[in-house]
Amino acid sequence: MDSVTQIVLGAAVGEAVLGKKIGNKAMVLGAIAGTIPDLDVIANYFTDTVSALEIHRGFTHSIVFAVVFGLLFGWLLSLWDKRATLKQWFWFWFLCFVTHPLLDAHTTWGTQLFWPFDLRLAYKNIFVIDPLYTLPFLVFLIMAMLQKRGSIKRRRFNNLGLIVSSGYMLLTLLLKGITYTKFEAALKNQNIAYTALETKPSPMNTILWTANVETEDAFLIGDYSFFDTKPIQFFTHPKNHGALEKLAEEEKVQRLIKITKGWYTITERPDGLYLNDLRFGMMSVDPQSEKFAFSFLIEKEGNEVTVTEEAKNTRDAGKLLSDLWKRIKGN
Repeated sequence: MDSVTQIVLGAAVGEAVLGKKIGNKAMVLGAIAGTIPDLDVIANYFTDTVSALEIHRGFTHSIVFAVVFGLLFGWLLSLWDKRATLKQWFWFWFLCFVTHPLLDAHTTWGTQLFWPFDLRLAYKNIFVIDPLYTLPFLVFLIMAMLQKRGSIKRRRFNNLGLIVSSGYMLLTLLLKGITYTKFEAALKNQNIAYTALETKPSPMNTILWTANVETEDAFLIGDYSFFDTKPIQFFTHPKNHGALEKLAEEEKVQRLIKITKGWYTITERPDGLYLNDLRFGMMSVDPQSEKFAFSFLIEKEGNEVTVTEEAKNTRDAGKLLSDLWKRIKGN
């Protein structure tokens, strides 16, 4: 999830664990703890694109990290603040650390919660930024902050924030299940044979959902809003994997393909070959668009293969949000 959401979650968890003992410091430290797992983005400055993608939401988003660094930070804080025991400080840091990847596991990218095992959990039931999840959570946290330390109202408001946000998360799982059956029914009604189907919410909401459908030679992309009145349409995007030719044998390209879980297409442009990661959708509400959220230019000079992520255009993002609001209202 986005950094604001993780800060709010960390602060709420910190308050729930040690708020009675150390007051507002619990929220402050919890908010800091909520951002620490995302420090893996530093890898972007020290390694290549593919390696950075592999590192992202890996070790720092694992139970191993939560235990090891929970013990380390717990021990350090127990030396500094004696109001809580070493055990209490450990549980504080462990819970603040582990709830971060547990939340991220619900997004499309997912997390390697069980690192070092090569297993990435990605339930794909909530977008990385969802105001309906974050804003109520933030309001209850602020209301809790305004209450006296240890008061019943403070704990009640903080718990309400955790309950409401968790309740909304459960609702998104239900919505995912409903929309999944809608896409299945549409594929059946249109006699479309497919080998795999994945669904995810569109940006900033859980009303409009998109589906990636794998067929033998192409991927189909369709969307569905709960306000739709017309049948779901699917649009074809050829896999074009053969365009990679010998590049497909390169180790770095194989690693990139592994990251996409096979959900990718190849686009041939004047400046080179682009690998499009379909899992994160497009920079448009038009399923026929070729502007994907994540595209990577693959080049080879001599024996060196380079992978460069295509830069985002802020104008595309602004238009996407405007068009998204219209599409949510139905087709």
